[in-house]
Amino acid sequence: MITMQNLFALLLFTSISTFSFSQTSSHKTDVNKDIDIVRVYEQVVVEGYGTPFIYKKLATAYYFKSEYGKALAWFKKLYATEKNTDPELAHQYNQTLKAVTAENSSNSEKASFLK
Repeated sequence: MITMQNLFALLLFTSISTFSFSQTSSHKTDVNKDIDIVRVYEQVVVEGYGTPFIYKKLATAYYFKSEYGKALAWFKKLYATEKNTDPELAHQYNQTLKAVTAENSSNSEKASFLK
């Protein structure tokens, strides 16, 4: 009888331990998760170490954030230093130009409407 109780207690302890260990997750800290790479690249450019690679990264980052004015500035800087051979980058540049043009015409229409 005592061995049956001991066996049951051991089985219960083992199952609870297994269940609790399976619920805990190993939390890995990702150091790069909270870093704003755009700010880092901009700081690198401010310090005078700008390269076409960095200009491309900044332009595409602002393009995907829908900040087309900033993206256009970085695209222009990129094209001033290097000839474009990437068709996807050319498409992003054209879309950025369209968005900035549309934004400027929209702002001018609003300004004329408010006068």
